[in-house]
Amino acid sequence: MKKRISYYLVILFSTSLMAIEINGNGTTGANFLELDIGSAATSMGGAYVSVANDVSSAYWNPAGLAYIQNKQTMFMYQPWIVGINNIYAGVAINYPLYGTLALTMNYMDYGDEAVTTVASPEGTGEYYSASEFAASISYGRRIVNWFSFGASAKYISSNIWHMNANAMAFDLGVLVTTDFFSVTGKRNQGMKIGMSISNYGTRLRYDGMDLLVPIDPNPDEYGNFDDVEGLYNTSEWELPLIFRLGFSVQPIYTNNLRLLVAADALHPNNNNESINIGTQLTYIQPGKLNLFLRGGYKGLFLKDSEYGLTYGGGLRIYLSDFNFFDLDYTYKTMGILGDVHLYTFKFSF
Repeated sequence: MKKRISYYLVILFSTSLMAIEINGNGTTGANFLELDIGSAATSMGGAYVSVANDVSSAYWNPAGLAYIQNKQTMFMYQPWIVGINNIYAGVAINYPLYGTLALTMNYMDYGDEAVTTVASPEGTGEYYSASEFAASISYGRRIVNWFSFGASAKYISSNIWHMNANAMAFDLGVLVTTDFFSVTGKRNQGMKIGMSISNYGTRLRYDGMDLLVPIDPNPDEYGNFDDVEGLYNTSEWELPLIFRLGFSVQPIYTNNLRLLVAADALHPNNNNESINIGTQLTYIQPGKLNLFLRGGYKGLFLKDSEYGLTYGGGLRIYLSDFNFFDLDYTYKTMGILGDVHLYTFKFSF
């Protein structure tokens, strides 16, 4: 009888543990690495792991770099919430026999804040700043016409006043092109399947003069050294590891009009799983210009999410077959945090 009761208690305890939702919120550092990069991708709700084919592929899926022709540069400006600014810039060069090499930089500026103390709650007259950045080198190559792979190595730095933390990380990605659902029967116009793992690397640990504090090793002993230099030992923070798996199809594919539909499934280490969906409608004047209309939804099925609908558009003007420049814009909602606008310029030459 006692054994049976013990078994019931074990089952009840196990069931209770399974009912507890664990999402890892607040357990990672350098979370700016989760912010979507590029107006095209952001307008499509972040459903871009199988669509990426420009410099922003270094962020979404480095395998997409293999689809860049010649050389390409990109600059993105994102004035984010509460005065925070995000800048992304990169350049990629395609070597026909070897693949595509890219250098990118992602910078987050949190602005200046007043220094306050218990004695000066309105401010001491000093200001401190915080910023983070990631510099990466990426490589993508086609193994065969329907399969490409890519990898990135990045250096990450986080700075708060006089403190700093550094880490190294790697990204890996693959991109497969199939003839499934191809309205023309051609493989390059069929379903694309993409997968990437982002920010697999070392941990962040903050260090700096702000952690120094005078201590008295023996407060009950009179006449000893009461101002010994001490140092707070901070904890380590994991990076926001993200696994993405997605697909995209083109149900409409003509000389002048194309429709792209994409979906991504995300599995992060600091939140629950979610799905991003997006679409892009392209009007083409061959050899002259392309017009883009984009829309999407970010964070589908994500509990208590402040994400939501995303919209955007863009213009591509051709200078020659492989020479063009893009101007793209995104508007996205962030719930109680407000709305965000994003601007991207891209030049291929």
